Amino acid sequence: MLVWTRRGKAVVLAVFALVVLVVFVAPFATVGAAAFAGHWTGALPSDLGFANLGRALSGEQAASLSVSLQTALLAGAISLVLGTWAALAAQEAPSWWRRCTDAVFHLPVAVPSVAVGLGVLIAFNGQPLLLGGTKWIVILAHSVLVLAYAFSAVAAALDRIDPAYRQAAESLGAGPVRVLCQVTLPLLLPALGAAAGLAVALSMGELGATIMVYPATWKTLPVSIFTQTDRGEVFDAAATTTVLVLVTLTALILLGRLRGRAALR
Repeated sequence: MLVWTRRGKAVVLAVFALVVLVVFVAPFATVGAAAFAGHWTGALPSDLGFANLGRALSGEQAASLSVSLQTALLAGAISLVLGTWAALAAQEAPSWWRRCTDAVFHLPVAVPSVAVGLGVLIAFNGQPLLLGGTKWIVILAHSVLVLAYAFSAVAAALDRIDPAYRQAAESLGAGPVRVLCQVTLPLLLPALGAAAGLAVALSMGELGATIMVYPATWKTLPVSIFTQTDRGEVFDAAATTTVLVLVTLTALILLGRLRGRAALR
């Protein structure tokens, strides 16, 4: 319903600002403040310093950060390749086949991530493909979870591409491989960049499926944060969470710059 009066607009904006403050700003601000706190017994934190962040960037937490980055990049690359291939293959398929493909690739989003993790653990914890106890089972679980988003982004971009580009290339004698490499994929670069950024961000924060499958030698940063909170190390967990958010935002900014350059091309 549209609001036309000045007072009505002011009320709507005030309510919107309050919701944003309570739902988004306050939780992040609280975590950021706790990351620098030594104690928090009153309204505001006390004994502020960088000791918590120092511990978050060293030792086990630094190793977990490296594991999270490697997992996110590998899972993002795998999901991007498979999602792009599936979207391209489904584009020319009959409508019923496209609906089936959409349902299959979106299934991991429709179920809890813990169920995905348990399924991966059971399926790949024995012969002929034994991945249990290795880093690859974590990467596989993350790839399954983010694959739907990569597929959706590429499929939506394919629907927006004018088929005249492909038809013009084919009329000039270009084969299917040349059309794919020189026409379709360059037009998909912005969508591929967006899909890669979303996949990396989701993988960096994934916890449910990771807890089900991770070995002790491949602990991601969200698992380390969960362990810290379970031990009551709230301030250390807040500092580690702050590092996770900053690293994820940095990765998204870098991928966004690459996406912007691709769009300009």
